[in-house]
Amino acid sequence: MNQAATTQTDQDSLKGLYDEAVHWHVNVGGKTIHAKRMGGTFRNVKYLGWIFWIGYLLGPYLRWDGQQAILFDIPHRQFHLFGATVYPQDIWMLSFVLILLAMTLFGVTAVAGRVFCGYFCFQTVWTDWFTWVEEKIEGNPLQRRKLDQAGWSGEKIAKRSTKYLIWALISFYTGFAFAAYFTDAFGLWRDVFTLQAHPAAWVTFLLFFLGTFILAGFMREQVCLWLCPYARIQSVMVDKNTIIPAYDAKRGEPRGKRKKGEADAGKGDCIDCMQCVAVCPTGVDIRNSALQEGCIMCGLCIDACDSVMDKIGKPRGLIRYSSELEMQGAQVPPLFKRARVIIYSAIFIVSLAAIVYGLANIPPLEMTVLHDRQPLYTMMSDGSIQNSYTFKILNKTQQDISVRISAEGIRDLKVMGASEEIVLQPNKMVPYVVRLRAMPENVPADKVPVVFAVSGGGSVMVQQTYESFFAGPAH
Repeated sequence: MNQAATTQTDQDSLKGLYDEAVHWHVNVGGKTIHAKRMGGTFRNVKYLGWIFWIGYLLGPYLRWDGQQAILFDIPHRQFHLFGATVYPQDIWMLSFVLILLAMTLFGVTAVAGRVFCGYFCFQTVWTDWFTWVEEKIEGNPLQRRKLDQAGWSGEKIAKRSTKYLIWALISFYTGFAFAAYFTDAFGLWRDVFTLQAHPAAWVTFLLFFLGTFILAGFMREQVCLWLCPYARIQSVMVDKNTIIPAYDAKRGEPRGKRKKGEADAGKGDCIDCMQCVAVCPTGVDIRNSALQEGCIMCGLCIDACDSVMDKIGKPRGLIRYSSELEMQGAQVPPLFKRARVIIYSAIFIVSLAAIVYGLANIPPLEMTVLHDRQPLYTMMSDGSIQNSYTFKILNKTQQDISVRISAEGIRDLKVMGASEEIVLQPNKMVPYVVRLRAMPENVPADKVPVVFAVSGGGSVMVQQTYESFFAGPAH
């Protein structure tokens, strides 16, 4: 008796799933897709994307040695990254950062398809946040669709107003977090509440507010279907070895509704319940291939199908992450034998090594020496020749550095104007005038190479050289 009741309950549950999915499928054309939120393995993986972007939103508040850990100080042309200060002179590392990100995207796509889209893309994550808020306020997908079709009432106005307000707060803070990476985060809050924020900050807030509110709140899957270029180039980034969500047609076809325990009667395991479509955030039917523009390969269809397989007593995996070769029963080569993966990995490693080397070897001082052009040299009353130089020394550390300037290359060369220690303040460039004097007999040509040395320090020891020339009368 209990088993019969259980069987009937399962049948009713499956019928309810089917009816709901059909209702969704019929009403999806031209209207907002209200995807069903279902728990499962890949739904839990999607929360990794949440954690990543929550880290981005909280990043401006991290502190390092008393200052903001990540700060892109454009007015002062300084980029602070956890104690390392990167200046425009070191911007070559940015090219390797961009290459690193590109190779990461290409490599991951070659191995596992559009998993970036499915789990870490900001459009995907923000849409997931917005629909989560929507579900908490307006109810499940069926209730939300009914609310869309209902006329305006007090209840609908209250729900929509509450939803839009929360969306607006998320959208505003998204722009605020971005702007906070370019100025002191706590100071920015003060400036916002006192309406003294820089016009660039207000423009940033407005652009991010409108972009986030519209794209994640209203356009949603349309961004993936029509605006995202990644969807259109995925076919050239994957191959037969790429692991993607795949429907096992050999096992699933022919489709047909079935009761639990009923004989297969020549039918496949797919009962055409449409749950894989109901949970898809872009409305894709995975059974028509994962290589569709709308498929972001998030794996939610796998969770939905596995839950249905559990209900009808069939093994999981009708929809699963698999490659085309594996689906055909062929042997999949290991990653280290795939040329595309090897090339991407090699470029990735080289770029990462260059970035690490650059950050670890940022010189404490950035020095430029300019030889005076008018005049090139001066004949002094004692018969010596004098050349003047302008030193521009940037202290790239966070401490004062005391240095001395010396020069060599000419016999009995005298250094004037830098006999005492020069104190270089952190993150400041101050010009210093240095003069060199030499007797004419020690200057064999109209231009003689000289080497300046800047040495000293304190908590940070420095020893840097700069090559220039000493000008004299033509011989």
